[in-house]
Amino acid sequence: MKVGFVTLGCDKNTVDTERYLGELAGYGGEYTADLADAEVIIVNTCGFIDAAKKESIDALIDAGRYKSDGVCQALVAIGCMVERHKAELLDALPEVDLFLGSSESGSLVQELAERGIGVSDPVALHPGVRQYTGDLRHVRYLKISEGCDHGCAFCAIPLMRGRHRSFSRDELIREAQLLELQGAREVNLVAQDLAHYGRDRGDGVRLPQLLESLVAETSLPWIRMLYLYSAGITPQLLEVVSRESRILPYLDMPMQHAADDVLARMRRPERKRTIREKVTRFREAVPGVAIRTTCIVGFPGETETQFEELLEFLEEIQFERVGAFTYSPQDGTRAADLIDDVPDGLKRERLERLTELQRLISAERYERRISTITRAIVDRASARESQARLPWQADDIDGVAHLDESHPPGTFVDVAVEEVVDDYDFRASMVRVVETSPPPPLSRRSMAQLPVLQTTIGSYGR
Repeated sequence: MKVGFVTLGCDKNTVDTERYLGELAGYGGEYTADLADAEVIIVNTCGFIDAAKKESIDALIDAGRYKSDGVCQALVAIGCMVERHKAELLDALPEVDLFLGSSESGSLVQELAERGIGVSDPVALHPGVRQYTGDLRHVRYLKISEGCDHGCAFCAIPLMRGRHRSFSRDELIREAQLLELQGAREVNLVAQDLAHYGRDRGDGVRLPQLLESLVAETSLPWIRMLYLYSAGITPQLLEVVSRESRILPYLDMPMQHAADDVLARMRRPERKRTIREKVTRFREAVPGVAIRTTCIVGFPGETETQFEELLEFLEEIQFERVGAFTYSPQDGTRAADLIDDVPDGLKRERLERLTELQRLISAERYERRISTITRAIVDRASARESQARLPWQADDIDGVAHLDESHPPGTFVDVAVEEVVDDYDFRASMVRVVETSPPPPLSRRSMAQLPVLQTTIGSYGR
């Protein structure tokens, strides 16, 4: 049984896809990147905002064509959008054979088996808890918790993913070690909020202790933190990040706005003063840290004065990168009961203004990196040059660095940063090779012998 995947949305969905495929491989599933060859196509959907829902629906419609143009026997929709909108999707997408929300993901194999698709001896075939489907095997993601307890007015994630649940430190260390055996050189920690890790377990292990364990019990050269609320920037966390060189000086800290009145309506836990204090504290403790944030424009009631306050704050704080999107109401959230009183045209105009301002800020911040010597990891290579990333460039969202020599993906090199290209990318020259690319990953046969069948971390959205 050949299985094709389309993964949409956040990096947490990427982890889920790898787990789904790991489970299916235990029952005879074989991954194919060519959907035309797939007997089962699974679309892992995103339902965060309206644009993400449209992208998911378009992907399902496109995948449905392979039932007539390919060899597809079953089209499956899984994930967050299905969790929230299954009833509507059943009627709207007849080409989809099976809808499974995040909370139903554990029944995927059983549901396929009931349709006569792909069942064999799971123990004999089991390749491990996760199987990789991307093109950068040395860059992986480690989801340390599921769900969310924050009550942000605009966000439906708790309705799709449920309450916050932390995975145990032992399970996470085992999974990180498995990723390292598979060739990972950079592991990105993801959750709805990394700072909430461990608060529900009562074993005294929080994010700082997990980071220390990852450093002590793996040899991963780069460990990166994504999605950490500013409230989680504690003295203990700062001490660990400043001390451990393998934890990258990088922080993805979603802010959403800077006007206190808007933050209050959003039901965000931070205020302008606390955001400013935490950013200052992090920069003082970790020199050279790169901080990325996220903003929403056009939230109900946002005035021009409040939007200008957001722009002024961005100019003051000088984040390296900012991801921004326009507000759209999501059913079931508190904000959906508010009057969406900012016209769509004005939302788009504000988004353009913010984006242009941040383009200039990012370019200025990046200019300060010129003439520095820094570590880089090679992601791709041609015959004469390499595409790499510097410590302040997270995979897929922060641009790339173009190098003047070719080295295999996964190689660590020291480079001299020479110029900023198109505001977000860099051009750099080689100084030295620090560590060559890792050996080829373990084969499917070797992976089958890894002692991972007892792990419970692959609980997806349950």
